Amino acid sequence: MPVLEPTAEDKQREEELAKEFLAIKDELRRTKRQLAMVMDLNKCIGCQLCSMACKNTWTKKEGREYMWWNTVNTMPGKGTPKDFEKMGGGYKVLFEGRVREPILGQLPTRKEFGDLWKFNHEEIVKTKWGEVVLRAKNSDGTTPEWSMNWDEDQGATGISYPNSYFFYLPRICNHCTYPPCIDACPRHAIYKREEDGVVLIDQDRCKGYRFCLEACPYKKIYFNFETLTSQKCIFCYPRIEKGVTTACSRQCTGRVRFVDYLDNEQGPIYKLVKKWKVALPLFPQFGTEPNVFYVPPLAPPRLDDSGKIDPSKSRIPLKYLVYLFGPEVEQSLKVLQQEMQRTRDGEKSELMEILIAKRWNEMFGPFTKDPIVTA
Repeated sequence: MPVLEPTAEDKQREEELAKEFLAIKDELRRTKRQLAMVMDLNKCIGCQLCSMACKNTWTKKEGREYMWWNTVNTMPGKGTPKDFEKMGGGYKVLFEGRVREPILGQLPTRKEFGDLWKFNHEEIVKTKWGEVVLRAKNSDGTTPEWSMNWDEDQGATGISYPNSYFFYLPRICNHCTYPPCIDACPRHAIYKREEDGVVLIDQDRCKGYRFCLEACPYKKIYFNFETLTSQKCIFCYPRIEKGVTTACSRQCTGRVRFVDYLDNEQGPIYKLVKKWKVALPLFPQFGTEPNVFYVPPLAPPRLDDSGKIDPSKSRIPLKYLVYLFGPEVEQSLKVLQQEMQRTRDGEKSELMEILIAKRWNEMFGPFTKDPIVTA
């Protein structure tokens, strides 16, 4: 059979459909304002109260039991899903940010996320003491090989005491300015809320194709095997609508998380991201322009072979922090150190006042209402 070449009309129609598709995606991304979060990694103690607040609020049942929309991973570590940052997705940014070319991503498996484990409790109860030990099994009966906190507190490998190190990295959906999940969804089920930029998945439109899981370079979208739909962090928008901050930020005992609109020049987010420029996105090279930012971790200096302090070398290698947060991290650390020294010298520092967060109700912009009052 001869291969029919497309006619001029066919090409024109194809171009029209492509323009229509792009116009729909532009509309799904359009927002008036953008909610954002800043996490100060110098105060995170890895207590997981944020994870439990999210779990108890959103992911306890109906196929979401294995989901952790909020995670706190030990870094350096493989995170969840395992080695997520190597699974592709996101964009290659071209022509000074004017063009974003999608990068093919990998679909993470349920086991790479960390399955919902079942334990042999009944066997232990019915067996003589000491003859059976507690064992975990995945939902399909296999032995677990990974989980959300599989490598918790292990830290950097190949570095011996006293120069070993680790720090905690909390993660949620980044509610990106350019969410690749929106572009990847053929059903147009994913969109940014016009009023605040929160990225949501319409559960009625979603048909579970999971292209969004492949497209997200942060792998913060899960698949619900009961409803057969994709689900993710919703930035607690029902709380936001009532003037209450997110569950993870409200529950944080270390006052790690700041929440506000990115354009509020009097708020903590704007000052940390735009004014002082100490809060940076995770893996900016993914090209999504995340709206979750991090104050990078400071570290004590290394000790040399004789046990003396080497002030020229930080315990956490700068190269690793650049890998996580981009080249701007070096200037961010310098500003943090300069402002810390300013307070030691008895001077006032707006940046340190923000980060110390003596008054919790100044951390959340307009979202300071007590959730009990709004119930």
